[in-house]
Amino acid sequence: MCQFPAVGGNAGPEFWQDRPVSGYVITNFQVTDLELYASYAARASATVAAYGGEYLARGGATHTLEGDLPAGRVVIIRFPTLEAATAWYHSPEYVELRGIRQRAAQGSLFITSGVDEA
Repeated sequence: MCQFPAVGGNAGPEFWQDRPVSGYVITNFQVTDLELYASYAARASATVAAYGGEYLARGGATHTLEGDLPAGRVVIIRFPTLEAATAWYHSPEYVELRGIRQRAAQGSLFITSGVDEA
């Protein structure tokens, strides 16, 4: 199983190299501008697909069983590798859209590793 180093879990790209694990992008956003967010969402899917990603959850109903209620729209995207997830986030196609999303919604986005199947 892939494990993050003991330095608080914030590993840089050098840690992710040579790891045969999926990469997951998880977001939790409160949309503040529906019209602007719709323009982002209409174009984001193509960038995800271009990097081998697939949506596993995309703004459906959420039910809090423990802790705080999510801020709003929860999205989970699986990429074939952590490298692919990182490449998508920093890609020229997504950088343009990221600025739109950041103006249309507030919240968090992070990348985490899947389970190492080796």
